Amino acid sequence: MSDIFYEEEALGKAYDTRLLVLLWRYISPYRWQVVVTLLLVVPIFALELAPAWIIKTGLDYAFAPGTTDQEAGALASWVFDPPLGLSTLAWLALLYLVVALLGMGLQFGHMVLMAVTGQSAMRDVRGAVFEKIQQLHMGFFDGYPVGRLVTRATNDVENVTEMFSAGVVALITDVFKMVGFALVLFYLNPKLALATFAAIPFLAIAAVIFRLKVREAFRAVRVRIARINAHIQETITGMKVVQLFTREARNMREFDQMNADHRDAWNQSIRYDALLFAAVETVGGVTIAVIIWVGTGLVEAGVLYQFIDYMRRFLRPLQDLSAKYSVMQSSMASSERIFQLLETEVGIQDPPESERISPMPVGQGRVEFQGVWFAYKGEDWVLRDLSFRVEPGERIAFVGATGAGKTTVIGLLSRFYDVTRGRILVDGVDVREMPQRELRRRVATVLQDVFLFSGSVRDNICLGRRDLEQIDIEGAARAVEAHGFIERMPGGYEAEIRERGTNLSAGQRQLLSFARALAHGGQILVLDEATSSIDSETEAMIQRGIHTLMRGKTAIAIAHRLSTIRDVDRIYVLHHGQLVESGPHEDLLARGGAYSRLYTLQTELDLGQATEPLGP
Repeated sequence: MSDIFYEEEALGKAYDTRLLVLLWRYISPYRWQVVVTLLLVVPIFALELAPAWIIKTGLDYAFAPGTTDQEAGALASWVFDPPLGLSTLAWLALLYLVVALLGMGLQFGHMVLMAVTGQSAMRDVRGAVFEKIQQLHMGFFDGYPVGRLVTRATNDVENVTEMFSAGVVALITDVFKMVGFALVLFYLNPKLALATFAAIPFLAIAAVIFRLKVREAFRAVRVRIARINAHIQETITGMKVVQLFTREARNMREFDQMNADHRDAWNQSIRYDALLFAAVETVGGVTIAVIIWVGTGLVEAGVLYQFIDYMRRFLRPLQDLSAKYSVMQSSMASSERIFQLLETEVGIQDPPESERISPMPVGQGRVEFQGVWFAYKGEDWVLRDLSFRVEPGERIAFVGATGAGKTTVIGLLSRFYDVTRGRILVDGVDVREMPQRELRRRVATVLQDVFLFSGSVRDNICLGRRDLEQIDIEGAARAVEAHGFIERMPGGYEAEIRERGTNLSAGQRQLLSFARALAHGGQILVLDEATSSIDSETEAMIQRGIHTLMRGKTAIAIAHRLSTIRDVDRIYVLHHGQLVESGPHEDLLARGGAYSRLYTLQTELDLGQATEPLGP
């Protein structure tokens, strides 16, 4: 499989000013926490300098008081003179312990503050991603995998959080410390410092080579883990087919190959990491040797100890370079993908406040399509010059072969998509001039693929609407004859529904979707293949509930089972997106046209009298 398929998993630049500017929008509300985080670096650095200074100066003061200059001697006398009854060495150990505890406390506070600030900012980013996902129109979801959207709001946001706590701030902290240690070493003895830093250019060259090599290694790892994830997701989703056609062995072979490729890619990145670590350790060892060799006879033993301690602390951030670089690589790639999503144009937008019709006309349920053309892509027309009108209280139905454009009519009416040409009017107002919330408040829809959320039966009917009382919920359930099976469930209306309603039958799920639509009201009732997966007994229950509650409402039904729409006021027959016939059931049968042929064929199939397979 080509790596282009996994292009979105590729790593971006290690540093991108534009992305950091975009991220600052979410960090700026917590700017003072960021400032405090950076200011804490100064006392933390001072406390890192203190242990070596305490040991060097304290020992000199205790055992060789003549080796300290006058100013240092005065400071040492003030710091290292022990309280009454305590020996100098015991006081020295106590000072060291206090400094270590202070350093630990400040380091703890620094890390917690970084983490809290990062999590607060990323909570806002995750909220913005989720809000954006809910704003995007259905056309976006048609071409964007669900798994990637979930990754944007979870893994990618976590990567960006890690960049803040272990990437940018950590890098700034490390650079500050390295510069600070270098300045202190030059202050202690410039000649020894020059000799000490002679090996650093070689380490810099090694770091540059590592940066170039490790990027490709990390990219290979991410691409291969993307392959593994895609393979696992595909296998689990299609497990029924996998087992029915005994594909387990082939899937396992493919997975073994992907797994081995991922292992090899990681091994390559580990080798680069190990090489850098070894280079830092080698340079550190050579540097310590240089300090001892050059410093012997040049400086006192205490200064040699300080040089060795500070040089080790100087090199320590370089040992973590691979981890920090990995974090920055991954985080910048995640940031790019997050902001690509956040900057996606919302295809369906409400009209500006200045252009809205106020007040909106009273909802009556009138629907009119005027010369509507629509294509999901280019000029591959799904609907062609479709015009019809439904008066308030009328009941109509759309029929036609698969792909005729029936469901598209519903999508356009609910404004999941915008028409390419023409216009759609609801109560005399173009749907593009009506706020989406207002439009969808007027249209109650039951889809063919019923979706139920995890939660109680009550929650799935009211969907969080606080104005719906228990009596409203029960009334809707009784009207569609769902109340009986709900009452039989443990807990009744408080019974828990599993994910996607797996503990309910197909018929029960559709009855609940009917109750949901009816409870939410709306002058227009839309039924999209609403009885396609229901047995005859349940269908009869639904039909009774529909006939009771659609009285006084505009009803638009889409059905393959023509027996369910005999008593509607008018039937529209679609063929390749065009309206070819319309009229009542009996009139269309009498014409002997497209509807009559569909009805005859379906009747024969229902009776088991079809003599030849159905063509394409």
